[in-house]
Amino acid sequence: MIYYLYHIPGKKIGVTTNPDIRISKQQGYKPGEYEILEVSGDIDHISERELDLQKQMGYKIDLNKYSQTIKNKNKKSMNINVTEQTTTFPCSVNELPARLMDNKDFMWETDHGTFELNMHTINWIMSNVQTSQFSSERCFIYNKAFSIAMSVEKLNDEDATVFDNIRDWAGTRGIYEKGNAHTQYVKLQEEAGELAKALLQNDQPEVIDAIGDIVVVLTNLAHLKGLRIEDCVNSAYGVISKRTGKMIDGTFVKDKL
Repeated sequence: MIYYLYHIPGKKIGVTTNPDIRISKQQGYKPGEYEILEVSGDIDHISERELDLQKQMGYKIDLNKYSQTIKNKNKKSMNINVTEQTTTFPCSVNELPARLMDNKDFMWETDHGTFELNMHTINWIMSNVQTSQFSSERCFIYNKAFSIAMSVEKLNDEDATVFDNIRDWAGTRGIYEKGNAHTQYVKLQEEAGELAKALLQNDQPEVIDAIGDIVVVLTNLAHLKGLRIEDCVNSAYGVISKRTGKMIDGTFVKDKL
């Protein structure tokens, strides 16, 4: 197997075995909009290089190595049946949520594109799945409807997708079920300390990482309080956009009312 280490400038560094499908078809980047940094037949080597370059170039570092992600995916098999019109799951509707969550990140090909199991698609599936007329132990979705729903979602505010992904990640790891706003506040202080350290050392990659971690924690803290970080940010901007003042010793000081 040949592995390609690719770079989409300003977006990400990743690994794939098929650039045409992974980068062009799935992510929408044409040749010339991305570059292949390295090619190797050693999955462990390419996995290490991916993490190293993500850190060196200031991108978010993957939680798992590519090699581990592939091993996890290879362990998963939904044993689904895909036709032109439908995707059928080999279980009842009641059993489906657990089966889908166990196979999160599973991908499959249909005539309407490549589908992937994540929190958004799982929610859509559970809202639209139907029991097979031939067996109560089988259920299905319509591929075209699924594809349309996913396309519409993708066309929505793409910035919000980042926060949605954070909430998906936190939800699957039990942060919302077992954590609370107080634990997230403690985590926030820890990340603020990491940011202070990075600033003092003028370590730009660590500054990027710390700021990203702070946003993640704030997203989770807001969710645990029944709020959306998008709404909190919009509310704050609604206030500061009307604020006047001036810079004093490097700090913006608002005018007194």
